[in-house]
Amino acid sequence: MIRISPVIKETLNLLCAFLPPFGYSLKVSPLIEKISDHKDFKKLLRTRNNVLALYSKSAAAAESSLRLLSSVAQEVKGRGTISWIDCGDTESRKLCKKMKVDPNSKEEGVELLHYKDGAFHTEYNRAVTLKSMVAFLKDPEGAPLWEEDPEAKDIVHIDSEKVRQLEKWCGVCKRMMPSYQQAATELKGKYVLAGMNVYSAEFERIKEEYNVRGYPTICYFEKGKFLFHFENYGATAADIAEWLKNPQAPQPQAPETPWADEENVVYHLTDEDFDKFIKDHSSVLVMFHAPWCGHCKKMKPEYEKAAEFLHAASDSPGVLAAVDATVNKALAERYHISGFPTLKYFKDGEEKYTLPHLRTKKKIIDWLQNPEAPPPPEPAWEEKQTSVIHLAGEDFRESLKKKKHTLVMFYAPWCPHCKNAIPHFTTAAEVFKEDRKIAYAAVDCAKEQNHDLCKQEGVDGYPTFNYYNYGKFVEKYTGERGESGFTTFMRTLRERDHERVGKKKDEL
Repeated sequence: MIRISPVIKETLNLLCAFLPPFGYSLKVSPLIEKISDHKDFKKLLRTRNNVLALYSKSAAAAESSLRLLSSVAQEVKGRGTISWIDCGDTESRKLCKKMKVDPNSKEEGVELLHYKDGAFHTEYNRAVTLKSMVAFLKDPEGAPLWEEDPEAKDIVHIDSEKVRQLEKWCGVCKRMMPSYQQAATELKGKYVLAGMNVYSAEFERIKEEYNVRGYPTICYFEKGKFLFHFENYGATAADIAEWLKNPQAPQPQAPETPWADEENVVYHLTDEDFDKFIKDHSSVLVMFHAPWCGHCKKMKPEYEKAAEFLHAASDSPGVLAAVDATVNKALAERYHISGFPTLKYFKDGEEKYTLPHLRTKKKIIDWLQNPEAPPPPEPAWEEKQTSVIHLAGEDFRESLKKKKHTLVMFYAPWCPHCKNAIPHFTTAAEVFKEDRKIAYAAVDCAKEQNHDLCKQEGVDGYPTFNYYNYGKFVEKYTGERGESGFTTFMRTLRERDHERVGKKKDEL
C-alpha cells in the first residue's frame, strides 16, 4: 500500500479544484471572438459599433453562456458582435483588470457588458434568453420585450404562425398591455390571452389574413377558427372579462354626420355648383378635405370659427368654402388634390394660390385681409445640393457597386425621426465628399417606385440605415443618429482599410 503524505494529498486536491475535468473540451462558435489581449479588445471596440462581451471567471463557468451566445451570434450576424474574455487564464486576467471587470464577484461567475460605438454602454440585465438577447443586440436602446415584463407572465407570447393552435384568443396589443395582462391573470384557466408582435415584414401574410391594419388589433378565436375582432368595446380588464362571457362581433358604429350636413357657416361646394360660386364671389378660400383625414378634423373648428368671424364682419375680406374631395372627384382631379387638407385661394373666379401654412383662425383671417403669395415650400431633400446620393429602385445596386463603403438611409419625408437625422446625415456626407471610396446615400421609401426595393432591403421602420460593401449588404447601422455617429462609423471602416494595406506592405 502506498501512503500519500497529507501535504501532497492537499496539493492534489487543490490542483483538482482548479483543473477542468478529464476530457473536458469547450467548443466555441467561430462567430464568437475570443480575446485575451487588451490591445486586440480595444481594436475590436474601435472597429465594431455593437459588441456584447462575456467575461467569465473560468472556461467552465462560461460554458452554458457560450452555448446560448453561439445561437445569438448566428441570429445577429452582420449586426452585432459577441466576444468572450476568460478572466481565469493568465493573459486575459490583465485585460479584465484593465477593463475593471471581476466576474468572480458574480454568483454565476460570468458578466455580460455591452459596448456601443467604441465605449461602454450598459451591463446586460435583461432576460438571458435567445429572443431577448437577439432583440437587445438589434436595438440596444430599445424597450424590453413584452414577455420580459413579470406582469405579463400569464400572457401567451407567440413567435410564429402557431396562432392557429390557440382555442380562444389571439392578439397584438401594446397600448392595452396593463389591462390585457390583468385580464390574462384573472381569466387564467378559462381563456387564453395571447400576444404577437407582427410589425416586421415576415408577418405580412398573417396581417393580411386577419386584416391587421393598425395597432392594437385584437382577434377572437374559437377551436382554432378566427371569428371576429374585438372592437368598439371598453379596454379595461373588466371590459375584456365581461365581453368573453358572451363574445360578439363588433357592433356597427353610427356613421359620422358629413360636414356639409352639420350646422355651420362654411359654404360646402360640389362639382355642380363650384364654378358658379367662385364666379359670384370675388375672394374665396376653399378647403379640400376628406372625412377620414385626422388633420382635417383637427383644423375644422378653426376653419369654422374663421368663417363665423368673416360672416359677421361688415367689410369681410372673403368667404370660406369647403369641398369633400372623396365625393366631388371631378374637382379634386381638376385641381390636382393629392393630400388633405389642401387650401386654395380663388380671386375673381381664378385659382391664385395654394396655402399650406394656414391652419388657425388667426392666420386665415390675417392672410385674407392682405392676400400675398405664400412663402416658397421647403425644397425636398433630394432637390437640395448636398453630398448625399439619392437612389431609386432601378439604379440602386449598380450605384452601390461603385463604392467600397456606402451607408444608406431609407426614409419617408413625413417621418419626424427622419427629419431629425437628415441634417446630421447630410453633414457627415459632406465630411467624406473627397473620398472616392465612400458614399452616403438615401432612398425615399414613400415613393411608389421604391416600395419593392425598401421591402427587399429589410426596411420595416423609418429611418433604417444599411451598410453596403461594393453593393453587398453587410449590416444594419444601429449607432447614434448624429453627425458624430455617422462619421465615426465611416472613419472606423477607413482605418480598418489602412491597417490592412499596412499589413500587406509589411508582408512584402
